[in-house]
Amino acid sequence: MSQIVLISGSPSEPSRTSSVLRWIGLHFESQGIQTHLISVRDLPAEDLLYGRTGSPIVLEANHLIASADAVVVGTPIYKAAYTGILKAYLDSLPMGIFEGKPVLPIGVGGSFAHLLALDYALKPVLNVMGARILEQGVYGLESQLPRTEAGTGYQVSDELERRLTEACDALLQHMALTREIYTP
Repeated sequence: MSQIVLISGSPSEPSRTSSVLRWIGLHFESQGIQTHLISVRDLPAEDLLYGRTGSPIVLEANHLIASADAVVVGTPIYKAAYTGILKAYLDSLPMGIFEGKPVLPIGVGGSFAHLLALDYALKPVLNVMGARILEQGVYGLESQLPRTEAGTGYQVSDELERRLTEACDALLQHMALTREIYTP
């Protein structure tokens, strides 16, 4: 069974980024693909801050990524870049962990002013770590993720849902191609 790891770089919960990743997870699971969510805010802060790469919880998260067929990295965009907690986690990952895996970057920001943060901040870091098959990222506006009626989370607007569906479909196509290329 195919597996996709979803990494949430949001420091808060509920968050718009986590809501988008949950939507993506449900989208893939409806197609029979297993997903795992790594929320960096739930990883021990001291382990990330001090670079304790041998921490059992960090090792478990890293193992999920290493065994995944694809990865989705989601982050809020603050001050034209992804979050510091996501950077701390990415710094703790082994080099090459994304090698041979399609990676889909997702960003959520307050305005279009930070639209290029995925291309100029996140994608270069993922590329250095071995991600060569970087999907066209999806940048959603906070306004496209209004609060749910219960006020406990956020719902994905129809327009954002359409773009996420296209990106997820492209990721699945690259997973199939990658399997052909990397399977002996």
